[in-house]
This record gives sequence, structure tokens and C-alpha cells, in this order.
Amino acid sequence: MSGRIIAHVDMDAFYASVEVREDPSLAGKPVVVGGTGGRGVVASASYEARAYGIRSAMPAGQARRLCPRAVFLPPRFDLYKQASSRLHAVFFEVTPLVEGIALDEAFLDVSAATSLFGRPEAIAARLRRRVSEELGLSCSVGVAPNKLVAKLASEAAKPRASLTGPLPGQGVVVVAEADLLGFLWPLPVGALWGVGPASRERLHRLGVATVGELAALPEATLVGALGKAAGRMLHELAWGRDSRPVVPERAPKSIGHEETYETDLRDKADLERRLAMMADQVAARVRSAGMVARTVTVKLRYGDFTTLTRSRTFPAPLDSGPALVAATRPLLRSLSVTEGVRLLGVSASGLLPKEHAPGQQLQLDLGSVVSRRASDPGAGDPGASDPGAGDPGASDPGASDPECPAPSQGLAAQHWEEALGAVDAVRARFGEGSVRPAAALPGRGERQM
Repeated sequence: MSGRIIAHVDMDAFYASVEVREDPSLAGKPVVVGGTGGRGVVASASYEARAYGIRSAMPAGQARRLCPRAVFLPPRFDLYKQASSRLHAVFFEVTPLVEGIALDEAFLDVSAATSLFGRPEAIAARLRRRVSEELGLSCSVGVAPNKLVAKLASEAAKPRASLTGPLPGQGVVVVAEADLLGFLWPLPVGALWGVGPASRERLHRLGVATVGELAALPEATLVGALGKAAGRMLHELAWGRDSRPVVPERAPKSIGHEETYETDLRDKADLERRLAMMADQVAARVRSAGMVARTVTVKLRYGDFTTLTRSRTFPAPLDSGPALVAATRPLLRSLSVTEGVRLLGVSASGLLPKEHAPGQQLQLDLGSVVSRRASDPGAGDPGASDPGAGDPGASDPGASDPECPAPSQGLAAQHWEEALGAVDAVRARFGEGSVRPAAALPGRGERQM
């Protein structure tokens, strides 16, 4: 294989496989991660569960009907992130050009690695062996001259589900330049990026079912059927042309967390506590990524699936949990919860590397909060009046919140940075739930969550 050599590594049933590794008694059983509540969705399914038709993103109720004896487990993302970090360490043994797509998959440009590790087949086999040795898990590897075919090759290398047990896959599929179209053209047209249900239906009306049939169409026909951008892109992909490079250390666009509840929630104080916990966790993940955030968004979905969002953009970027918690409270207060909340979430966006962030980082000045509370005992109380509450159109819902922080300076900021570092260290050792923000705890006289 000459020119670029791109590998796509995809873990096999990652979350479920991690759970089986942690509890070997689950081996051979249909294991489903996620969907533990009636309204949950499947995050990952073992191949034994997939044999019953269970797939990621499937509603929990449907998954239970398909396989009532399946073992449903709540996700443990701390555990999966630890495994993902070890996985990427294996990748970096081979090449520094690693583009993570998710916790369980990545593209690697191994073009320069052949002088050290041999032919592409040997590099792929080495990756699989090292993943098994270091993580005790299996992966599938596709190698090709570009990202498109490398990803399709890794899919072809995967195990297959069956009611008699998983059928082993090839583990490694290498597609050389000379074999590229022979591999690509027999595939269904839906295998290509950008071909969703609507475009697939349009292509079927043109008599196109495979990638080869798509390649046989003139580009002008595709442009007429799908539009200029989509038509030209699919024409290139159908001929196996994909010039996108592997982009190492791609910065995330946003970091968020959301929860779906088994029964609709209407208690705003309870929702504020839940939101505070999520916001604090999101801030910790922003710090862990070495980023700061300019915007925070609260997402709320009612029982009828109506979804609303409220956002606030800060004058300077932040990564402080208390600051993010304080900013989300007035955003939630601007939304009605009497209809019942099915889903609640928070996300941080406008992310920038911390060392490159312009201006002074926004942090919580503890002294100013203490002095405000001393002069106004109602400050920060969830029951206190909030001039911005109930006004979804407010330009800055956080401006009137008594706990909304202002930039801190000097020694106070330094001490707050040290405190955040200590909190992160405790959580790294004992888990995310080991330290909670005060705003996530019940008020006086309330029952502990």
C-alpha cells in the first residue's frame, strides 16, 4: 500500500464489554448498558443482546420486550473514560496522529509507522494485540488509503451477532489502493457518509441500491437529485475519493450531561439540585479537557417531547463548577416546570484551550458571596425572588442571580484554582459522586436525595 495509510480502530461493544470484564459472571449473557429506567435508552449492547435485535439508542421498553432476560446495567462513564485513556495510550505507541471520534473509536494515520512496525497488516495486528493485553478487550481494525474506506473496513472486520453466540469476525481488514473500488462498490449505498433515509429513498427511485450503481451515475444527475453539495460529495465518495486528513487532538465543540426521568418531575427545587450536580460535573469535564467555556445552556424536555433551551454567554470564559452552577439556576427558573419535566440537561460550549483563552478567566469570588449573604440572608436561596425568572426572553437571565459570579482577582482567584484542583483530585480517586456542590444538597428540613 502506497501513499496515505489510515487505520480506523473500533472497540467491540465497548461499554458492555467493559462491564463483562469487570464482572466475568456476565460473560455469555445478553448485557445492555443503559435503559435501566422505563424511559431510558440503550447505550451499548453485547453481541448476545444484539442477537435479539437490541441496538444502541433503542428505547429501553423496546429492548426489554425483545429480550426480557437481558441484564440491564446503569452506565459507569468514569470506568469507560479510564479504559478510553488506556486505549489512546496504546494508539500513541504507534503514531502521534490520532483523531479520537468517541471514547471507543479513533482514526490513526500510520503512514510513517511502517518503517518501525512493518506492513499495514502487521500494524493492525499489533494494535489489536496491544489492546487485548492492556485493556482485556477486543477491537476491530480497518486499514485503507482514506478515512471513508478505513471505517467501512473496520465494520467489515467486526464480530456478528447470532442466537448461538457471537460469530468471530476477521478482526483486521486491509484494503489496498488497487482493491479499493472492488471493496467499496458492492456495499449498500447507505454505507456511505451522508446517505440517510431521505437521500437513500431518492437514490432508490433512481435505481441505485449499491455504491457501484451510485458511481455509475453522472455527477450532474446526483446534483439534480440531492443538491450541489450532497451530490458532488457522494459522487466523490462513490469513487473512493476522500482527502480528509487525520486531525490529532480535535477539540470538542461542547461538553454536556443530561438525564431522562422515569416519571415527569415538577418540583423546581428538586430540579435545581439535579441541575446543580450536572453543571458541576460538566465543569469538571471542561477542566479535565484543559478547556474553558464561554456559554452555558440548560435543556428541558416536557412529557410531550417539547424541548426548550436557555443559554447564557459569559463576558470571559470559565471552568469553575460553582460559577457554572450559579449561572444555570436563573436559566432553569425562566422555564415553567408545572407541565412535568421528562429530561433535563446542561452543556458548556464556546470551548477554548485554557492557556489560549482571551481575557481574565471568570471564577467565583467566595469573599464576595459571603459578604453578600451576610448583608442579605435571602441571597442565593432557591426561594428568593429572581427578577429574571419567568422571562424566557431575558437577554441575560443570569444577571440578576445573587450568586452569579464576577471576575475574581489576585490571591482569591489563586486559592479558588487550588480548591478546584483538590476537588478534581478527590473525584479522580473516589468517583464523581464523592464531592457534591452545596447547591445539589437538600435544604434544611428536606429529605436527603
